[in-house]
Amino acid sequence: MTPQNAGSGTRSDCVGFPRGTEIMTLAGALPVEALYPGDRVITRDAGAQTLRDITCHAVPVRSRFVRVSRDALGGRPSCDMLLPADQRMLLRDWRAQALYGTSAARVPISRLVDGEFLRWTEDRPEALLRLRFDHCHIVYANGLELFSADPVTAEV
Repeated sequence: MTPQNAGSGTRSDCVGFPRGTEIMTLAGALPVEALYPGDRVITRDAGAQTLRDITCHAVPVRSRFVRVSRDALGGRPSCDMLLPADQRMLLRDWRAQALYGTSAARVPISRLVDGEFLRWTEDRPEALLRLRFDHCHIVYANGLELFSADPVTAEV
C-alpha cells in the first residue's frame, strides 16, 4: 500500500494534538501531555518508535479547526475530537476510493468536512502538542491514524 498525498502541498505550522488526545504507546493509550522523549509510540508504518521530542505550541490566531464526531470515520475516533484543519491523516476506507481513486490517501482533515460528522468550529485549544520522531510517522490518536510532525532536525 502506498498512500497518495492528497493535500495542498503546503504544510501549516498548525498541526499537532490538543491535550487529552490519547496516543497509543507500548505502555497503552496515554494522553499526549503525559508523553516524554524516549517513550515508545506505536506507529502504523514502522511499529514502535522512540519519541525524540514533544513540544507545546500556542495556536496561531488565524488557525481553523474541525470537530470530528465520535465514530465519524469508520468507528473512529473513540471520542469527539478537535483537530487543526491541516492535520494530516491516513484515510483507509471507502472515502479514499470515492474521493481519490485509491485504497489509502494522506489527507488534511479539512478535506473531509461534511458539515455533520466533521464540521468547522470556532472552538480552539490553547495549545497543540507536536510529536517528533527520526522520521514522520502515522500514530494512533483516539483511534485515528494521524501524522506526526516533521522529523527532528539539528535546528530543533
